[in-house]
Amino acid sequence: MKSYRNHKTKEISFPLGGIGAGCIGLAGNGRLKDWEIYNHPYKNTSNGFTHIMVRAEKKGEVLDARVLQGDWIDGATGGETRNVARGNGGFGYGMGPYRGTMAGVPHFKEWEFKGEYPFAEMEFRDASFPGGVKLSAFSTFIPLNDKDSSLPAAHFEVEFENPTSDRLDYTAFFTLNNPLPYGTGKNSFVKEGSMSGIQLECEKVDTKDLVWGNLCIATDHEDISYQEYWYRAEWFDSLEMYWHDVMKGGHLKNRFYPSIRGNDRTPYVLDGEEHATLAAHCELEAGEKKKIRFILTWYFPNCANTWHPEPKAEAPVIWQNYYTKLTGSAKDCAVYGISNWDRLYRDTKLFKDTLYQTSLPDFCLEAVSANMSILKTATCLRLENGEFYGFEGSGLTEGICEGSCTHVWNYAYALPYLFPKLERSMRDVDFAYNQREDGGMSFRLMLPLGRERDGFRPCVDGQMGGVMKAWRDYLLCGDKEWLSKNWIPIKKSIEFAWAETNLDRWDENQDGILEGRQHHTMDMELFGPSSWLNGFYLGALKAGANIAEVLGYEEEKVLYLRLFENGKKFCNKILFNGEYFQQDVDLKDMTLLKKYDKMLSIDGYTAIDAYWNKETEEIKYQVANGCATDQVLAQWHANLCGLGEIFEEEKTKSALRSIYKYNRVLDARNTFNAGRIYALDDDRYLKICGWPDGAPKPSVPLTYADEVFCGLEYQAAAHMIQEGLLEEGFEIVKDIRDRFDGEQRNPWNEFECGSNYARSMASFSLVPAVSGYEVDMGQQRIAFYPKLEQERFASFFSMDSGWGLFELSAEGTKLEVEYGLVTIQRFGLPEQYEDICGISCGGENLQFSVEKGVKGVEILLEEPVTIHKEETLEVWFDR
Repeated sequence: MKSYRNHKTKEISFPLGGIGAGCIGLAGNGRLKDWEIYNHPYKNTSNGFTHIMVRAEKKGEVLDARVLQGDWIDGATGGETRNVARGNGGFGYGMGPYRGTMAGVPHFKEWEFKGEYPFAEMEFRDASFPGGVKLSAFSTFIPLNDKDSSLPAAHFEVEFENPTSDRLDYTAFFTLNNPLPYGTGKNSFVKEGSMSGIQLECEKVDTKDLVWGNLCIATDHEDISYQEYWYRAEWFDSLEMYWHDVMKGGHLKNRFYPSIRGNDRTPYVLDGEEHATLAAHCELEAGEKKKIRFILTWYFPNCANTWHPEPKAEAPVIWQNYYTKLTGSAKDCAVYGISNWDRLYRDTKLFKDTLYQTSLPDFCLEAVSANMSILKTATCLRLENGEFYGFEGSGLTEGICEGSCTHVWNYAYALPYLFPKLERSMRDVDFAYNQREDGGMSFRLMLPLGRERDGFRPCVDGQMGGVMKAWRDYLLCGDKEWLSKNWIPIKKSIEFAWAETNLDRWDENQDGILEGRQHHTMDMELFGPSSWLNGFYLGALKAGANIAEVLGYEEEKVLYLRLFENGKKFCNKILFNGEYFQQDVDLKDMTLLKKYDKMLSIDGYTAIDAYWNKETEEIKYQVANGCATDQVLAQWHANLCGLGEIFEEEKTKSALRSIYKYNRVLDARNTFNAGRIYALDDDRYLKICGWPDGAPKPSVPLTYADEVFCGLEYQAAAHMIQEGLLEEGFEIVKDIRDRFDGEQRNPWNEFECGSNYARSMASFSLVPAVSGYEVDMGQQRIAFYPKLEQERFASFFSMDSGWGLFELSAEGTKLEVEYGLVTIQRFGLPEQYEDICGISCGGENLQFSVEKGVKGVEILLEEPVTIHKEETLEVWFDR
């Protein structure tokens, strides 16, 4: 695991939680922050004095006690806050750090943070405390097991080591504040089976209220004590008395109050202060080690659209978080988590260990795993029936840019490979609720489901990307019935390009070339063909043809292929300038805008008002002859989605080399950027669009041209790896991870327009990129064409039914299934491995033949074989 120490831990917040269930951040110094458990973001928050405390005793005498945290390394002046009740800053700037940070309580002088998502490990040392203390944390993350991976829970383990020559008594105290509305909070000790805990609830609040819910801290340790309530008083008395109780030594004496504290204040907000402490005690002989487990769970079932309410609704529609179908309360979740701890840990660790065997540099694996954490943050929701929904990112208290935005989530490759059922649910709700009768699609899904669609214009990359993703999702599952169910929406999506009702006239003359007004992920529109957006159109045409072939629609297949070939020819011949692909547009031609001037732009302007620069007499926000980082983006998708060539191979490589040459910035300090500042000073990065020397830059270029988006960097890097430009691709990934170093930025929060930004999950594509992984479950085929030559190459792989590890050496290859099962009949390998002398699975030799394929050799098994969990398909080479 990569290690972060001292000031390199300053920005760390490691998300612990469930998919769509919210999360809590384990900070780099060990405190718990970012309490995003209420179905929306809550950045930079504390929950009262919530913490873990440790104590050592010898023969009844307290040797030392301290909070399990390192130094407070944020500003000592204090933090600004709009809402003190949220707990993110005392009385604000100029008042010192908030007391809830526990910075005023004895803590550890030395600390170290290590993380390989979904596991974090911390080590604490101090000369005053006998022995080191370790804190490990994880939340369940098991690909394909979306239920356990969606639990609202965080697991913690405290490990003590006695380095002395005497027997010592150690105690771990877990204190949790009840944040439920003041005057309603109630804390109760609970025990069920091996689980002992304290449930924090509320009374008086309606169970349908958004702030109704409960939390629980629990352990399976036998020797425990607890306080259901801290001492109730004013000023600093509660913390004083808690410290007094800890320093007395021995077991805690319970404190119970029969009545609820104070009078409730309405409207209800999360402003409660009613702490509870659960303590676990253990004896350690000299040199002995022991571990204590804690689980923290929460249950806030009620959701509503608070970020963009329905304008005509009298009251917000309330729906239930999906996890209500998994558990009935925080206590029930704690019981389940304790009872199944070993299995949840084992399967989560099995996944992490399998993933980390992939033959990628360490910093690439960091990028892959770190951004998987986005799925556990408040960026993501699961709707009542389990459908997956995502914002683009997270703001301070609300999601940013709603609606599973199709042109952003295009880049996010973690979900389809790890939880393909959830990814398919995104296609289902997108087609069901976002598509108009004429095929045009809103690119933001409005909640609650069924409300009026977003009325803004469709976007090319989001709509056409949806067709490509539908094909990819089919390849991962092979479910022809699912594909058939979505055929009509897929067909409508494609044919909207030339529909008479398409007022943006994407492909008005139906020739495979986008010449109309094209909205896109940079939030404005291009006028005229570009490889960037036309590539999406070509990818959708090719995907549509493949889908039509699978489902038996010959007429559509022929049409889509004809348009694809014509558009492909145009892009490769007309848009390639000898070095890279550019946009075909005359910036001085105002008539390109006039035909669209009756349709409003994103800010309510007419096309001429929005796009015409009167001073320079140019069309604004275009790529023109720029070198855009996304210019061959569609080929990256096509490689991952099994769609073959869109741009000619050598031209693609030339374009990627140009992106690396013209767009990579080595010194942000001396580089102009009019946009948002995501890189500065010595940072290295890949900007969104560059203009080589001699290529005139438009006076007002493509929106965000000088900015950097991690998701774009990852797609470019992965694409370079796909095309054999490994050194360039790896350098771009290292640039990103060097920026997110723990001191300047959080390694587990690659932000863009908000924190935990979905586009950064493009990093997961590094795994199939380096392995050359291909899958088609409809044909029961998988293949690997590794880009790295090593004595032993290995890679994680996954599909809808199972996941495991692929290994390749000079002696042979292995396909080890670690979870689920995999059924195949065809197996593709590089052409140098054509001499095969035997294949077996589960101790049984298999009959096979070998054919020459497009990329290498194809092994055809006489009968399909199912590889079950912990079984291996082995192929031996004749050497």
